[in-house]
Amino acid sequence: MSARQAARGFTLIEVLVSLTIVAITLGAGIKAAGALTGNAERLAKIGSAQWCAENQLTEMRLGKQFPGVGDSEFACEQLGLHYLGRLVVRPTPNPSFRRVEAVMRDAEGQVLLSISTIMARY
Repeated sequence: MSARQAARGFTLIEVLVSLTIVAITLGAGIKAAGALTGNAERLAKIGSAQWCAENQLTEMRLGKQFPGVGDSEFACEQLGLHYLGRLVVRPTPNPSFRRVEAVMRDAEGQVLLSISTIMARY
């Protein structure tokens, strides 16, 4: 056996190419994990904001008061997060019904969601 045939292994270029492929793959994996984390945080924020809005609309229904036309502000805290809400009450073509919209914002003022319902005169 000659000395050239006895020396086996990878060349420097082959090692560098494989390391580059591994680095690109790990970078893509880290980016995907970061996106999943961001989406999970956003889902938690929107879910708890929806609870706040639904609680406010349910409170209005249980109060059995026909809401007056206009806007009103409210605050809510869910899962340790503070939300600012606005109830927007508008008339409908039928005077026995009102359209009520709950718009939820986070502490920075960014709109997270809006929920609408129709309330009837009791």
